[in-house]
Amino acid sequence: MNPITNPFAPGAGTPPPELAGREALLETARIALERVRRGLPTKSILMVGVRGVGKTVLLDRMRDAAEEAGLQTIRIEAPENRSLPALLAPQLRQALLRLSRVAAARALAERALRGLTGFARALKVKYADIEVGVDLDPEPGLADNGDLEHDLTALLEVVGGAARAADTVLALFIDELQYVDEDQLAALVTALHRIAQRKLPVVLVGAGLPQLRGQMGSAKSYAERMFDFPEVGPLTGEAARSAIVKPLADCGVAITDDALALILERTRGYAYFLQEWGKHTWDVAGASPITAADVAVATRAAIAALDESFFRVRFDRLTPLEKRYLRAMAELGPGPHRSGDIAVQLDRAVTSLAPTRAQLIAKGMIWSPGHGDTAFTVPLFDEFMRRIMPGDAWQRD
Repeated sequence: MNPITNPFAPGAGTPPPELAGREALLETARIALERVRRGLPTKSILMVGVRGVGKTVLLDRMRDAAEEAGLQTIRIEAPENRSLPALLAPQLRQALLRLSRVAAARALAERALRGLTGFARALKVKYADIEVGVDLDPEPGLADNGDLEHDLTALLEVVGGAARAADTVLALFIDELQYVDEDQLAALVTALHRIAQRKLPVVLVGAGLPQLRGQMGSAKSYAERMFDFPEVGPLTGEAARSAIVKPLADCGVAITDDALALILERTRGYAYFLQEWGKHTWDVAGASPITAADVAVATRAAIAALDESFFRVRFDRLTPLEKRYLRAMAELGPGPHRSGDIAVQLDRAVTSLAPTRAQLIAKGMIWSPGHGDTAFTVPLFDEFMRRIMPGDAWQRD
């Protein structure tokens, strides 16, 4: 069939043609944001899940809905090599400039901009990557102590006051939160705690890998009472089928039951993989209806595409020992696995592998669903590791 009209959209955060099975999550976010607007007690939302379940797509859809409702938003993705203050500062500046156009909020928004100037200057020594251009002079004593926890709290308080004066909400949408350092997470939690106490209209909607839940608790013990942690998992049942069937139907294309079953089996319902298999199945199919034979051919193309992009880009960041550790996990199956069992595969002591395990968690490759357990954060990565490191040579140093 014509690849130009292919409806499927595999990509990092690329919106799928049919966002199936996520209605409850979207409604949860809508209710939370509306409660914040009305000054009612509301927990911030942190979505957690492994790679490929569609957290980024959901985050962007929630932000779009917030902006359609007239709320002020900022959108940040936290990479591994940037500080949270550096990411927040320019986005807060843009939000405050928008708020300053509202007559009732202008004075408070301009005060917040002065606070932002002091915030950036005071923290420049510790966070060298922080850069923000504000034409206003700082206000002495406002968010300029050089202590992130204190200054971020003071800054968000005055930002929240400006948002309240403008009769709106400032919603912070932050992706990949697991990459934020613990001390910076602690500062963010403290600031949001104070904001909630003062009933100011600032709220966080974030997303991260499953370890984010534990990271937030380590940063501040009371974090679990401040946030809802909805888990985003693979699509199941009708939602998984709809993600394939509806885009095809919208294009006037049918798919046989056995072909659909084969796609669902191969993808295990993961949103990204559904898009990948949908794309390649469309490209190889000659006509409607799509058959199981088409899916069988497409599967080879989909796996090759994943190996060269989705999987390989993560594999290439690993050290030789980290690769062997993941290969040992793969030898045991999809997981999760006990750390001791992985050590046996490598003929090493558990304690000697602890630094490697910690590095892989920091890189977002694995997480610990329970004490002593280890699981992949990338679905189907066990199969990839067996393909990229076949045989048993990986067992020898």
